[in-house]
Amino acid sequence: MTTPAKILLVDDELDILEFLSYNLKKEGYEVHTATNGTEAIEVAKKVIPNLVILDVMMPDMDGIETCRQIRALPGLKDMMVAFLTARNEDYSQIAGFEVGADDYINKPIKPRVLSSRIKALLRRGSNTEVAEENEDLGGIKIDRERFVILKDGKEISLPKKEFELIELLASKPGKVFTRDIILDKVWGGDVVVGDRTIDVHVRKLREKLGDNYIKTVKGIGYKFEF
Repeated sequence: MTTPAKILLVDDELDILEFLSYNLKKEGYEVHTATNGTEAIEVAKKVIPNLVILDVMMPDMDGIETCRQIRALPGLKDMMVAFLTARNEDYSQIAGFEVGADDYINKPIKPRVLSSRIKALLRRGSNTEVAEENEDLGGIKIDRERFVILKDGKEISLPKKEFELIELLASKPGKVFTRDIILDKVWGGDVVVGDRTIDVHVRKLREKLGDNYIKTVKGIGYKFEF
């Protein structure tokens, strides 16, 4: 029998917690709840959830700081985190992704849509390792030994930084990588490059691979989809 995924819901509004808990339990998930950031951290340490859904606006400790502290805990840094919020401001989403959020879910949200988003997050979270060698990613395959991409059977050679960029984005399809993370992972924190550097490399990759794979998340960064 398959062990149900564990989901931690964090919101200071009890009616929202009850509504979400009811619907997720119907889907077969093991649901835990917390009403503030401090309680969420303690529950997360005990149950080690597969996914945390955090409200952004909470008293005492908001969701951004709660996510930051959860990500710093041993054993929880690879856990999936989604923010649940009624706020649509770009700055809140940027702050969320910068502290390690995997997705943003705007409320109110229909149960069926929420279920679909959660299933996608859990699928992504189950693949914490880099994509397997030559795994088919929507018509392209990554050959890490030769720094080349195979697209529909055709070999495409890439400069080192372009290859490292597509390899990073494709390591977790659907995950949004912020500009800061991309710069750190591909160019290194000690290397100073212009903000347009990423955009230029993305443009070159799109010219070679097509526009369907690398998606722009305005004001935040990029993600790989297929």
